Amino acid sequence: MTVTARDPRFDVLFEPVRIGPVTAPNRFYQVPHCTGMGYRRPQTLAALREVKAEGGWGTVCTEYCSIHPSSDDDPYPSEAIWTTTTSGRWR
Repeated sequence: MTVTARDPRFDVLFEPVRIGPVTAPNRFYQVPHCTGMGYRRPQTLAALREVKAEGGWGTVCTEYCSIHPSSDDDPYPSEAIWTTTTSGRWR
């Protein structure tokens, strides 16, 4: 297998970037999207984010998240940060 040098046009993707008070190590960003795991499979959802982070993604965003009981989307399995059982996972 032949390994070729990276095209210099893409070097900027591997440079740190400041986002507010945080500096991401590169510009690889997982967009917020709903995986369908949500509150029903929180460990699986956490493991997915861990795999992305270990793979070198600079920023791993959580998925769609219900922020108040009035925005609850049952029966769809989205994450919620307003319940006592889920809020502790976000600290």
